[in-house]
Amino acid sequence: MEHGIKQTTDLSQQEVISFNLDSETPKSIGSSFFRGENCNLNPYHKDFIRNDFLKKTLKGWTPDAPVINKSTKITAFGSCFASNIAKHLSGVGYNLTKDRHPDIYISKMGEGLVNIHSLYQQFAWALEDVAPPTGLWHGFKAEEFGYDEDVRKRTREAFLDTDFFIITLGLSEVWYDEVTGGIFWRAVPRQNYDPSRHKFRVCSFAETKAGLEAIYQAIRKHVPNAKLLFTLSPVPLAATFRPVSCITANSASKAILRAALDEFMREHDDERSKNLFYFPSYEIVNDLFFCRFSSDGRHPYDEIIDVIMSSFELFFCETNLTMEELTQKYLQVRKLNGDKSSRVGNLQNTIKVDA
Repeated sequence: MEHGIKQTTDLSQQEVISFNLDSETPKSIGSSFFRGENCNLNPYHKDFIRNDFLKKTLKGWTPDAPVINKSTKITAFGSCFASNIAKHLSGVGYNLTKDRHPDIYISKMGEGLVNIHSLYQQFAWALEDVAPPTGLWHGFKAEEFGYDEDVRKRTREAFLDTDFFIITLGLSEVWYDEVTGGIFWRAVPRQNYDPSRHKFRVCSFAETKAGLEAIYQAIRKHVPNAKLLFTLSPVPLAATFRPVSCITANSASKAILRAALDEFMREHDDERSKNLFYFPSYEIVNDLFFCRFSSDGRHPYDEIIDVIMSSFELFFCETNLTMEELTQKYLQVRKLNGDKSSRVGNLQNTIKVDA
């Protein structure tokens, strides 16, 4: 890292160090405090269109060499990233549990398991034969899923046969049964709701981190050679049941998950980017693009998802995709996304608001 010091004549101001980093816009930062050996500076606007920007965004989170090939058995479930990466990798010929075992719950309802408890329940049930209280597992149409022993055994088989797990967290808000303490996959079906026993709460940071650790320990105990990757869904809450705005509740929900993931990863730093990974799909969506979500305000545009999936493929998989191809895709999508942002802004400006 090359840098020089630019002196100031005003004694009320600190000296300014100018950092001239390879392939980055020169940056200036105050010199009063020690910045450490791993001082990675926040990008300036011009940095976002540099050829190696995606690689720098993923710094510290990718393996030294690809860890997935066409024979690697991948189990992906949880919120949207796991579903999208399973679809993407399956489409280019990789080996997905969802294709080998389409009828088990993590394949049929994988995208619907979005809180830390619903994710861990599958490991406890399949690997430890520990079922949660009854009446907690429901599909997208509120249909009930029971604890079918055949499904459990096939889920166990799928887990034990897995080389690479991808688990995506979605939200911190949960519904639970106050009588049994059991936590629902999603929410309480309308026809089953009983206000005397069905309650709502937000999972704590400590509770979330403990759930991450429980998943990690279950995998290390039963599938010790498997690699594990966590991601965080960028999709906001569709609604909150808290007496505050959905935007602020979503901010808190994501912050709890992201902070828990980061502390969990720091506590296992010796395995980071070797057998344990975090992939920053959440940050890619929220920080690299201007107009992130389609008209529903929740789902990222398909072209942004494609950039995320291609980034994962390039850095984690043996693939014919090249860095140059990924860079061109990213730059093109970012430019089109900027144009789209301008069009959306112009459209909003033309909407008349009633006085």
